[in-house]
Amino acid sequence: MGKFVALLRGINVGGHARVPMAELRALAEGLGWKQVRTYIQSGNLVFEAGGKASALEAALEESLEKAFGFVPAVIVRSASEWTDLAAANPFPKESESEPNRVMIGLSKHRPKPGAAEEIEARASAGERVREAGGTVWFHYPEGAGNSKLTPSLIDRLVGSPLTARNWRTFLKLQEMLS
Repeated sequence: MGKFVALLRGINVGGHARVPMAELRALAEGLGWKQVRTYIQSGNLVFEAGGKASALEAALEESLEKAFGFVPAVIVRSASEWTDLAAANPFPKESESEPNRVMIGLSKHRPKPGAAEEIEARASAGERVREAGGTVWFHYPEGAGNSKLTPSLIDRLVGSPLTARNWRTFLKLQEMLS
């Protein structure tokens, strides 16, 4: 058994793709996962389970489809991978001073080479994008809600679905893993 983080993409946003966290926990427990906990309403799950991240992703996606009739992208990382991501943060100063404006973007598959540069070429208002630790990191000085970088553009340039969490959420999930 290992500890994992699962991130669900695009749920509970504006009343779309609703997945109540109590039901998400119940689904995970129904898969035999242990110590299942959620954080806020945006699909952050910490749990213990046996198996590989890809198999855990597939199992949760299948359960979500059966329960809710749609399949949000699920991205799973082990506790050790999560710790490595923290060390890879290319925006440590910004993370300290404005943790809600630094986002880590985790994708189903490793980002295409040059994806961060292609995304940053379309950025505005001082936005910066870096690839580090197999993820895409964003610094939004004006806030992510003001960005013209859309999820569909980012997915296309990365080459697979990506979900982002701000640094504050990242740290909370890291704390929940310990």
